[in-house]
Amino acid sequence: MADPIPPVPAPGEPGSERPGADEPPKKGRRKRPFWQELPILIGIALVLTILIQQFVAKVFLIPSASMETTLHGCDGCFGDRVVVDRVTYDFTDPAPGDVIVFRGPQPWTANEIAPQESGNVFTKALRGLGSLVGFAPPDERDFVKRVIAVGGQTVQCCDPKGRVLVDGKPLDEPYIHWLDQPPSVRQTFPPVTVPKGSLWVMGDNRENSCDSRCQGGGGVNGTVPVDDVIGKARVIVLPPSRWGGVSDHDPQAAPAALGAPAWQQGIPLGAGALLAFPTLAAGRGVRRKLSKQD
Repeated sequence: MADPIPPVPAPGEPGSERPGADEPPKKGRRKRPFWQELPILIGIALVLTILIQQFVAKVFLIPSASMETTLHGCDGCFGDRVVVDRVTYDFTDPAPGDVIVFRGPQPWTANEIAPQESGNVFTKALRGLGSLVGFAPPDERDFVKRVIAVGGQTVQCCDPKGRVLVDGKPLDEPYIHWLDQPPSVRQTFPPVTVPKGSLWVMGDNRENSCDSRCQGGGGVNGTVPVDDVIGKARVIVLPPSRWGGVSDHDPQAAPAALGAPAWQQGIPLGAGALLAFPTLAAGRGVRRKLSKQD
């Protein structure tokens, strides 16, 4: 036979109190003051920034006018700060039209005078932090140019209309910025076959850019190894008036003139937007009828 269930004491009677009811509540873990947490938060933010810029994306300051007007770096203006994607080229190689940031190969930097570094530790730290977020030139001798031809292709200039040729075909280059009326004799160079694993790069400001045409004496010495590419310029983040993506128009693709005019290309999108409203209204009507039948 089971033991009888003891009666539950009425409120106020001895034994009705819950165990531990009169014990004081345990104190939780004391929260740090904000001034103590602030350095920790700053430290975490800096570590994450370094990791992101080292492996994912980095902000670069455009130091010269060689990519005008795609990227601003002119004298007396606020140079563009661009986000450079460091992941894309882990899975694919740079393609014609890509605007890339790369470390200057040895022929490009052999005759350059290394910048004089300050011996002040504090100044060095500020410069390093500034280059990290794109407010100071990076320590490396980095360049930004547009890919014109890739390994195995032959590039030369110019045809009778002043256009660069790749494998004998003229390029479509709407991004070029001319200081004078094209074509320019400064653009001319003999045929060069780009070595495998290398790139032929040129600035959009074609008359104010020392690129594969002249770096290292030009020719094969002016090409850039793919291994020296840091990443692809994706977005202009500063100044705010310049926010937007960086053009990666493929100059080797068929000219846009072969397609329909821009206003005609927008017809499908406009028609889709106009038809969306009556389609939505019709769908609501059908749902109402079905709900009434239920």
